[in-house]
Parts: sequence; structure tokens; C-alpha cells
Amino acid sequence: MKQEHIEQINKAVAAVAAKEKINHFYFVACGGSQAFMMPAQYMFDREIDIPADIYTSNEFVHRAPKALGPDSVVITCSHSGNTPETVEATRVSREKGATTIALSHLEDSPLWQAAEYPIHYDWGKEADASDLNKAVLYALIFRILNAVAPCEKYEKGIASVENINAVIERAKAQYADTVAAWGKKYKREQLIYTMGSGACYGEAYSFAICLLMEMQWIHSSCIHSGEYFHGPFEVTDYDVPFIIVKGLGATRPLDERAYNFCRKFCDTIMLIDCEDFDMTGIDEEVREYFAPLVAGAVLRSLADAFAYERGHDLGVRRYMWRMEY
Repeated sequence: MKQEHIEQINKAVAAVAAKEKINHFYFVACGGSQAFMMPAQYMFDREIDIPADIYTSNEFVHRAPKALGPDSVVITCSHSGNTPETVEATRVSREKGATTIALSHLEDSPLWQAAEYPIHYDWGKEADASDLNKAVLYALIFRILNAVAPCEKYEKGIASVENINAVIERAKAQYADTVAAWGKKYKREQLIYTMGSGACYGEAYSFAICLLMEMQWIHSSCIHSGEYFHGPFEVTDYDVPFIIVKGLGATRPLDERAYNFCRKFCDTIMLIDCEDFDMTGIDEEVREYFAPLVAGAVLRSLADAFAYERGHDLGVRRYMWRMEY
């Protein structure tokens, strides 16, 4: 990880550590930026006894959580740094005295200016994964956890971030044939469901609403594995495509139950099983938390395959950035 990223992260962590009391952590963003922070909220919920919640930015502003104030820490993210709702959420939080930390690819953006502690991350295919948004977030989160509740486990998490690039490259190679086949076979599908839970739910959600709906104009819906049996499983049929992520750790039994039922009646399942990843370099104690980063890389490869087969570049939009909304 680049030194500039570490220095920015350390400043933010020092500010959190200096607080006499923390009553709440808030993770606030929109779309893919919100989804990528879902594993962080899951980690806080599992690891420490300070409440942590995640909000879509505009609801956060209008809903105005009563606990938000000087004892709060608000972590926001916008890739462009220009998302108006997230900028406003950061401004409101800072106005109420909360410690504000913001992640963005664009320095000196409105979000960068709104937050007390802005953190930059790299972007692009040539960047090392340890400097991309998810790894930078994890470097921040594990350091905050270690500041709030010092533990060897969190030190292992910090060290594991440096090895994420090799793990991701191995996973992409492992799934390359599957991804290519799915891109070719299902390029004309009008509806694809995604499913996951726990730390990996955010990746399934992001793939559905961002990569399929936003970037490929394919109808999709993300189903939580724990909710599958409470309504959604009635749509299961042999020709209805499902992409299922089986995560690691606490909620894996939910994914296994959903997958075991789905495969009885569906012939069109792409399974991403995090247990099959070669996660050498990621300490076993924190692999549950790193699994989403690896599964997300595989899903992004699938999106690239769809884009190629459909002749629909991932950057093409009909409405976003093209008009007022």
C-alpha cells in the first residue's frame, strides 16, 4: 500500500482513538460505494460492542439519526467525490460535531472538502489491489478496530491487506473459464438473480444493482440467503439464472441451505464458493472478512465478460451523469 494512503489512514485513526467516547459508527454512501462498505459494518457488528449502522446517504440526511453528534464517527465514500447526497451527509455530520472520514478516488472534490479526514484510493486495472477502494477501506477498518479494542487479530488483518493482490489474481484465474462460459451463454438473459449473506451480501447486492442493472441494463434482484425461503424461492425454476456466493464464517450455513435447495430445481446456477479460494497470505482468523474482496473480483470479471459478449461497455449510461435527476 502506498505511503500516502497509510498516512491519511493513520491521521483518521488517530482522531478516532483520541475521542473520549464513541457512541456510534455510521457508514454512509450510495450505490456501489454503500455496498462496498457493507462488510465493514458487518465486521464492526461482529467484533466490537459500539453500535454500527449503514445508510444510503439521502435517507441518512432526511432521517437524521438522533444519536448523531460529537460522540459519533461517520465514514462516507463517493468514487467521484461529487455524489451530492454523500457530500451533504458528510457536511451535516461534521456540522453536528461528528468525526468525519471520507474515501474517494478524486482528491480536492466536494466530498474531500466536506470531510475532516479524507482518504484517497487508486483506481484502474493497473493499480495494485492493495491500493484500491476495498483494500484501503480494510486498512482503515482494521486500524480503527485495533485502536478501539487492541487485538492481535486486527494486527493480522492489517498485515493481510498487503497480500490481497495475489489472492485476487489467483481467484480470477481460477474462475476464468467459468466466467467466460457464463458471459457467452447468458448474454441475452433479461433477468438474473444474485444471492449471498453476511460479509458477502454487499458484493451480491452491488453486482445486482450496479454491474447488472446500471452497467448492463439487465433486470436483477439481490436476495439475502436468509430471506430466500421467505418468499423469493417460489421463483426458482430450471431456467431461472442464479449467481450464488457462499461465504465463509458465521453465515455460511445460510448460503449452503439456499444453494442446496436452489440446485434441486435450477439448472442455471453460477456458484462462487469462497471456501475454494486460495487465500494464502490472508490470516485464517480474518478470512471471513476478506472473502468479499475476492468474490467481488470474480463478479467484476463476470461483468467484464457480459460487457464483451453483449457489446455493451460498462461505462455506457442512459441517464446517469447525462441529465438532471
